[in-house]
Amino acid sequence: MPELPEVEVVRRGLERWVRDRTVADVAVLHPRAIRRHLAGPEDFAAQLRGRRLGAARRRGKYLWLPLEAETSAETSAGTPDRAVLAHLGMSGQLLVQPHDALDEKHLRIRVRFADANGTELRFVDQRTFGGLSLHDTVPGDPDGLPDVIAHIARDPLDPAFDEDAFHAALRRRRTTVKRALLDQSLISGVGNIYADEALWRARLHYDRPTATLTRPRSAELLTHIRDVMHAALAVGGTSFDSLYVNVNGESGYFDRSLDAYGREDEPCRRCGTAMRRRPWMNRSSYFCPRCQRPPRVS
Repeated sequence: MPELPEVEVVRRGLERWVRDRTVADVAVLHPRAIRRHLAGPEDFAAQLRGRRLGAARRRGKYLWLPLEAETSAETSAGTPDRAVLAHLGMSGQLLVQPHDALDEKHLRIRVRFADANGTELRFVDQRTFGGLSLHDTVPGDPDGLPDVIAHIARDPLDPAFDEDAFHAALRRRRTTVKRALLDQSLISGVGNIYADEALWRARLHYDRPTATLTRPRSAELLTHIRDVMHAALAVGGTSFDSLYVNVNGESGYFDRSLDAYGREDEPCRRCGTAMRRRPWMNRSSYFCPRCQRPPRVS
């Protein structure tokens, strides 16, 4: 599943190609792609027609496009703002394509615009785990945060991320550090790949109890999380196959720079010890047994 860097790459593409464009028509080609919009495909399309899309936003692994009010009267009457929420799931892609481009095999939703730009927005999803949906936004939220993801914590690249609150939450919870990093109500946007990368950089074992982390140690871990995410963003994110691409259909290249994830039996780039993989919560954890020593069992 795409993590923060991959979703941010898509958000930046939407910001460039879709912002301030007015929707002319919407075609829902597979109902599963809007299953989270309970009113159904026809309502989804009807509510989008004629609406102008605002600046693309993101929190963690979720991104959304705020909808501007249809009339000034609606705004003054306090009509709830709405937003198109996108969840990419395992294979979802938001592509900006010319009108005359051939349809992708797994095209699920097509959004056409009222201008003469010549491009349209397509939602393509091979496995149909992702989708688009319309939601009210949290009243007064400056980013137009959809209410259904109000419980998602801010992510480490958010200027408003509270490091002190994060450290306090780590110390309170009876859990381990990797479980905490994947808890989207504590810190969002970190998934299995970037958790393993940040923990390797911080020399922390994935089973280290969070209660043992000092304030400087948790601050160091946050620094490594941010550093690895910025490095991934610089090369378009991590693509292991053709399922994750940006809005122009291009893959990211951070898989070539991974220090931990996917490197079982390869030498640790720091000490040369063979990297190991262990099953972990229906996933895998990659680590160096020398640099990231497991916690002592009391």
